[in-house]
Amino acid sequence: MSIRQRPPPAHSGPVRPDPTPEEEAYNIIPIHNLLADHPSLRYPEVRAAAAALRTVGDLRKPPFTPWRDNMDLLDWLGAFFGFQNDNVRNQREHLVLHLANAQMRLSPPPENIDALDAAVLRRFRRKLLKNYTSWCSFLGRKSNVWITESTRRDSDRRRELLYVSLYLLIWGESANLRFVPECICYIFHHMCMELNKILEDYIDENTGRPVLPSISGENAFLNRVVKPIYEMIRAEVGNSKNGTAPHSAWRNYDDINEYFWSRRCFEKLKWPIDVGSNFFVTNRKGKHVGKTGFVEQRSFFNLFRSFDKLWIMLILFLQAAIIVAWERKEFPWQALEKRSVQARALSVFVTWSFLRFIQSLLDAGMQYSLVSRETLWLGVRMVLKIVVASGWIIAFGVMYSRMWTQRNKDGEWSPEADRRVVHFLEVALVFVVPELLALTLFILPWIRNFLENTNWRIFYLLSWWFQSRTFVGRGLREGLVDNIKYSLFWVVVLATKFCFAYFLQIKPLIAPTEALLQAENVKYEWHEFFSNSNRFAAGLLWLPVVLIYFMDLQIWYAIYSSFVGAAVGLFAHLGEIRNMQQLRLRFQFFASAIQFNLMPKEQLLNTRGSLKSKFNDAIHRLKLRYGLGRPFKKLESNQVEANKFALIWNEIITIFREEDIISDHEVELLELPQNTWNVRVIRWPCLLLCNELLLALSQAKELVDAPDKWLWYKICKNEYRRCAIIETYDSIRHLLLAIIKSNTEEHSIITVLFQEIDQAIQIEKFTKTFKMTALPQIHAELITLLGLLIKPNKDINKLVNILQALYEVVIRDFYKENRNIDQLREDGLASRRPVSSEGLLFENAVELPKENNETFFRQARRLHTILTSRDSMHNIPTNLEARRRIAFFSNSLFMNMPHAPQVEKMMAFSVLTPYYSEDVLYSREQLRTDNEDGISILYYLQTIYADEWNNFLERMHQEGVVKKDEIWTTKIRDLRMWASYRGQTLTRTVRGMMYYYRALKMLAFLDSASEVDIREGSRELASMRQSGSVDGFSSDRSPSTRSLTLRVAYVDEVSSGRDEKEYFSVLVKYDQQLQKEVEIYRVKLPGPLKLGEGKPENQNHALIFTRGDAVQTIDMNQDNYFEEALKMRNLLEEYRHYYGIRKPTILGVREHIFTGSVSSLAWFMSAQETSFVTLGQRVLANPLKIRMHYGHPDVFDRFWFLTRGGISKASRVINISEDIFAGFNCTLRGGNVTHHEYIQVGKGRDVGLNQVSMFEAKVSSGNGEQILSRDVYRLGHRLDFFRMLSFFYTTVGFFFNTQMVILTVYAFLWGRLYLALSGVEASAAVNNADNNKALATVLNQQFIIQLGIFTALPMIVENSLEHGFLGAIWDFIKMQLQLSSVFYTFSMGTRAHYFGRTILHGGAKYRATGRVELGLILIVYAAYSPVATGTFTYIALTITSWFLVFSWIMAPFVFNPSGFDWLKTVYDFDDFMNWIWYRGGVFAKAEQSWEQWWYEEQDHLRTTGFWGKILEIILDLRFFFFQYGIVYQLDIASGSKSIAVYLLSWIYVVVAMSIYVIIAYARDKYSAKEHIYYRMVQFLVIILATLVIVALLEFTRFTFVDAFTSLLAFIPTGWGFILIAQVLRPFLQKTMLWDIVVFCGSDI
Repeated sequence: MSIRQRPPPAHSGPVRPDPTPEEEAYNIIPIHNLLADHPSLRYPEVRAAAAALRTVGDLRKPPFTPWRDNMDLLDWLGAFFGFQNDNVRNQREHLVLHLANAQMRLSPPPENIDALDAAVLRRFRRKLLKNYTSWCSFLGRKSNVWITESTRRDSDRRRELLYVSLYLLIWGESANLRFVPECICYIFHHMCMELNKILEDYIDENTGRPVLPSISGENAFLNRVVKPIYEMIRAEVGNSKNGTAPHSAWRNYDDINEYFWSRRCFEKLKWPIDVGSNFFVTNRKGKHVGKTGFVEQRSFFNLFRSFDKLWIMLILFLQAAIIVAWERKEFPWQALEKRSVQARALSVFVTWSFLRFIQSLLDAGMQYSLVSRETLWLGVRMVLKIVVASGWIIAFGVMYSRMWTQRNKDGEWSPEADRRVVHFLEVALVFVVPELLALTLFILPWIRNFLENTNWRIFYLLSWWFQSRTFVGRGLREGLVDNIKYSLFWVVVLATKFCFAYFLQIKPLIAPTEALLQAENVKYEWHEFFSNSNRFAAGLLWLPVVLIYFMDLQIWYAIYSSFVGAAVGLFAHLGEIRNMQQLRLRFQFFASAIQFNLMPKEQLLNTRGSLKSKFNDAIHRLKLRYGLGRPFKKLESNQVEANKFALIWNEIITIFREEDIISDHEVELLELPQNTWNVRVIRWPCLLLCNELLLALSQAKELVDAPDKWLWYKICKNEYRRCAIIETYDSIRHLLLAIIKSNTEEHSIITVLFQEIDQAIQIEKFTKTFKMTALPQIHAELITLLGLLIKPNKDINKLVNILQALYEVVIRDFYKENRNIDQLREDGLASRRPVSSEGLLFENAVELPKENNETFFRQARRLHTILTSRDSMHNIPTNLEARRRIAFFSNSLFMNMPHAPQVEKMMAFSVLTPYYSEDVLYSREQLRTDNEDGISILYYLQTIYADEWNNFLERMHQEGVVKKDEIWTTKIRDLRMWASYRGQTLTRTVRGMMYYYRALKMLAFLDSASEVDIREGSRELASMRQSGSVDGFSSDRSPSTRSLTLRVAYVDEVSSGRDEKEYFSVLVKYDQQLQKEVEIYRVKLPGPLKLGEGKPENQNHALIFTRGDAVQTIDMNQDNYFEEALKMRNLLEEYRHYYGIRKPTILGVREHIFTGSVSSLAWFMSAQETSFVTLGQRVLANPLKIRMHYGHPDVFDRFWFLTRGGISKASRVINISEDIFAGFNCTLRGGNVTHHEYIQVGKGRDVGLNQVSMFEAKVSSGNGEQILSRDVYRLGHRLDFFRMLSFFYTTVGFFFNTQMVILTVYAFLWGRLYLALSGVEASAAVNNADNNKALATVLNQQFIIQLGIFTALPMIVENSLEHGFLGAIWDFIKMQLQLSSVFYTFSMGTRAHYFGRTILHGGAKYRATGRVELGLILIVYAAYSPVATGTFTYIALTITSWFLVFSWIMAPFVFNPSGFDWLKTVYDFDDFMNWIWYRGGVFAKAEQSWEQWWYEEQDHLRTTGFWGKILEIILDLRFFFFQYGIVYQLDIASGSKSIAVYLLSWIYVVVAMSIYVIIAYARDKYSAKEHIYYRMVQFLVIILATLVIVALLEFTRFTFVDAFTSLLAFIPTGWGFILIAQVLRPFLQKTMLWDIVVFCGSDI
């Protein structure tokens, strides 16, 4: 999106004179002028759709608009309802294109192709209005689409056209209202009713005249319908205070939309829309409509609310496992044999009921603001849930108590005690009845879907208690087969997790816990408030283990999903062709594979899609994949298919050359030449034929006496060898006859010679007629001959000599039968000229082709390569990217994919790329300007892509460049393009997307071409390559539209008066005839485009200009490949197939990260991202059925999303990760997301540590916001249990568990610090080798798993699948040597920080407190822990923690290219000190002043809520623990455990603060004018401090060691004060205390 600002025009408003039909600009087809000479208008389907729109007939004409004969139904609607003219024009083309394309795809074709088929229109109307009809059914309203489904009348067709046209016109002009789809349904519902009244000739009761719409006139729809709602949304966005206000304080897009999910919208808004309704009140003081459906509250409790079933499962199992493990039996079932254990295990029901109570409290506490007079029953349900949950707690508590009371009274489990157990179980059965019902419906998913989708009131009443009635989130259950697959996956994962947790986490801690709890007379090193109790210490032992228990399901998911993903990939035949060696084995089947997959297959209509056809397809794929039946032989008899294959393959190689990833020589080695020399076999690329001729010669030499059949049999075992021999033989014959003049004796001799050879071969006497030992001599002479031919300067005399020598070798040595000269002359093998006149035989007979005969010399070079190649050429092409692309494309041809339709029958699609202010094309200055290291962008690219730079220079040389300097003058545009194609620029993205045009044009040519056309096809494709390329850009910042299929949509900002602006969505293109940019459509907007998040609103404004059934969303950092574009029509056919019980609505596409070679960081990021976008997405789609939309190569079902809110969400802040909300919305609305790996799109990633950290911050913050969202809450509650697990652990759960890993480290270290400082660790109860060993084993085992499994295993498994196991292991070793673990650990800390801060406070910035805190804990623990005296034990307990600290501190230095440059380090340190001491002012920036930066770091504390501040203060209190623990360890304490020691230690804090205040006061008062007084104060302070130290040394046990040790106590205390002061800044900033805080902060 570009925003163009223009001065006010001379006229008022964008009024333009009406152009003539011939002059009017059009987008794709000139639908306004059916008489125009345009290829598309020759299709009868296009003319039929246009004619159907013109059937206005006897419709009543609009009263206030002049009617013309050429107007159609859309003009009619526009005139009646006040739609904009350009909106009408846009939707007219939109509708005609879609209906025509749909009719082309009809099978069988309609009987009357000149008329619009009724079935096409009906299917489109049902799909387009399906969401509207569902909405009507949900609200119990009768649909205003008055169509009789049982009868088919012509009037119904016109009415259907009017309905779909009306909806499209409403949608096309709704601007930001497109994000509120049910609001559009509401508008359509009323306008549709008014349309019906016009069609049915209703009479207005008030006027007695025919009824008119309630809104009409110029731009009436925009001004009276769209703008009021838009202005209300805009005002609500203003209430958000730029996203800093709490989400609960303003209504976002979802709140506006969900207002239309209740019947009150009809009662309050009415029609025409009542702008006085409380719906439009945005002031919270007045009577307004608040949040609707859901209130987003910042709290970690959202994780429990949204995924309560998961946490209940984990908590209940933990409780039960501890109860069972406490018996210390070897296996749990042995403990469960005891009745007392069984009874204790029943306490889980008490816990369960308590958790339900918490859930009901959280629901009420977070959603209470939803309750109003209109939603009173919601409040009633909240209260009742709290009451019922409390009742269950009381019931279970009383019955559990009575059960144990009876047992204790009887002393055993008597019949009465057993009876009470049975009563408890009976109550528990009632308690779990809802869960049993849910389990039954889980087993029978179709019943659940039916109940949820039905709108019968009885079912609504039955489900009222369990969940709110919402329009989305109904009928989300999958089919039985999918249900079984993902259920089995999670059953195995959960079984593994619980077994591991019981035996290796819980059970090993039972013995240390019992010992600690039973320990007596533990000597505490400080004042103990709760004596004779070690429960707190026991709790600290358990805390890290419990945290690991809650998060390690993420690890088990990572392990199992890696192997399941590998298995799915293997069955999908991924990675079968990994390199050029494997390519050689399969290449002979390529032609058939391309014909089978990429070429349309004619099938009888009654067999298409049948079981027999599917079986035949499977058999054919097996033959192709494993070489059964040698399908390539077919191509030798059918050269049309061979030529089709050659055209496709050669076009791919040509584009590789255009992209400079291969050289000219490699082109000749890779291309499939046309059959220009009458070769009888397929002419495989030289790459495949290398060394084959030499091997055949050695075989012939070994089998000298073998018969022809045996020799030929041995040779034919290798297909490439057979083809190499035949091609060489045919080529030599053609070449010799071509260079020797016809009608000469020499020409006749050569002809006879080859005739004799052919005769000998035919009668199978070749080995008996000719000597095989002479073949090497002939081979050598032929090499010499071809070497002379391909030289630039050709010596005819040498050629004659070589031909003479070759002739003599053949005549004298090749024939077994020696013949004299007369016999040779008689047989036609010798010259009949007299001996006296003879010179050399070929002296005057050689005539070489002209130098411009490129075909001849190209084939000569090929023949020379075949004759001379001795190596296997496994390193061709040398460019790794070219090899990867060839290997992937080759492999994909043997994967399962739908058959391709003809181009004219394929689904239409658009590609949408949002653009704002990114780089478009590198300028000359950008390329040449050096950075601070003296390196320019061009030099950097030349270094990174050295081979591609050489290929570029070679191409420029062919285009006439003699000196390198010329590329900066005559070829500067080519140079800029070359560089831009290797950066993440819009140029690269547009070029990649424009490959669709080239691919489809070539496929369309092959679909309809005859044999002659295909032979001449290379000429057509060559001309297309020139016209279809990205032709350039009008400037460095904004793209032009010179390509035939490229369009640019932008927002035009026009000044219309004083401080007034108008906004327009404008579509432009480059007109090839006028040779200039022309404006096609200009649709006025109600106001500024950007209200929420910019990118989704950018996409939304351009979406109205897209066409087709599908839209592919592409980001600015993406690329595409021609060979992948060939498979796009196959991909679109996936929309016709069912995946489970639904057809797809989003087609997931595989990504390739192309930035991995830029740096080590880029490689780490690329490897991590690759495993996510391949293996990760593969598992999510199959078997887990929970794939969302995670990136932007996915293809959307355009009309499905068009009617359901668009392809992303745009609410401010909450939808910061706008992409994934499209997947959430899709799943909640019953869509289906699939993943397909036979096609891929390129993608760039961040390559620097700063960029990577910013990306991690964005993603983590986005996930933090997702936890607050209604989408995540509804998915957590509406999905079945196992899909909910998949959803949690692949979205927000991953980030939450990453944070749990970090919290585990903190909990472990704080716990060990407590044990060390308190003295508990020194006691015999805990300082036991076995107990410590058990604890260390559990903890370090988890940390090692965390550091490795999270990142390493998925990467290793995916690399093993696609590149081989050894290659994957070697890559992993190299990554470790390059410190990838440091990078991944640093990224983990970044993710955890941003995720947690976002949930608590909203937007937050990274702060480095954690790394210092951990380091301080480790130092104190090393100083005071008795365990730390054993070096090995200390290392074992803390090694992963030290690694964490090292990674967090050193990563910015390790991965900084200039981090070890001493001179730069010195300069940076000087800048750092200036930054620290510069106080700054009002206009100072964060990069100039430490203080200003510090204030910005506290912004999140200014906007956070009350509870966020309270929690922040509570967390900050932990820093005061250092002082409490360490002061008792000082010598001055004399071993006292009194609380007075701690209280007296605060004297030091007070004194330090007082000294600072005195010095600060003296500095401010005396330092400037009476400096001597300032120095005197400093002197007195020093003297006083010295006296105090001397006194302490003399009269107490104070030592100098105490002075340094106390720093470990009081520095954390000071830091804690500063952190708390930051929270209380609004109260402290105007006091002197804040100056103290700022000064201390700068020191720390």
